[in-house]
Amino acid sequence: MPSFDITSDVDWQEVDNAINQATKEVQSRFDFKNVKTELQFDKKLKTITIVCSEDGKLESVRDVLQTKMIKRGISLLSLEYKPTESAFGGSVRQTIVIQAGISKEKGKEVVQSIKDSKLKVQAQIQDEQVRVTGKSRDDLQECMAHLKSRQDQLKLPMQFANFRD
Repeated sequence: MPSFDITSDVDWQEVDNAINQATKEVQSRFDFKNVKTELQFDKKLKTITIVCSEDGKLESVRDVLQTKMIKRGISLLSLEYKPTESAFGGSVRQTIVIQAGISKEKGKEVVQSIKDSKLKVQAQIQDEQVRVTGKSRDDLQECMAHLKSRQDQLKLPMQFANFRD
């Protein structure tokens, strides 16, 4: 029976490169002179922490980071922004969680979206991915097209892998 897997992976080396490029740009920009700015990347916790001594500059740092992520081919849907919090000495901090893999909740949303589409395919959650099976290749391709169109509503960057006939 034909099948494919829906995954949500991130290239960690590209994330690291984007953060390094953003850090270099922020350090060299004139409008960030005398503004203490720091980008910290924790691969184990899958987080990026932005610390900035001025509240108004935090959004600019976030914009620079997003630009570098896009240039490196990382979907902004994989970034989940936590609320801004006050830090020591009047500075502000924001944590960005990188979503890698499909959580159980997101997996349920994907499966529900497939069921709502009334396509003749079955979907099941397997660890951090969703396996979709169907009787024909055309049904699976319709399912892929449906999910690509719903990617923004699901807030999940999806890759389709392991396509089998």
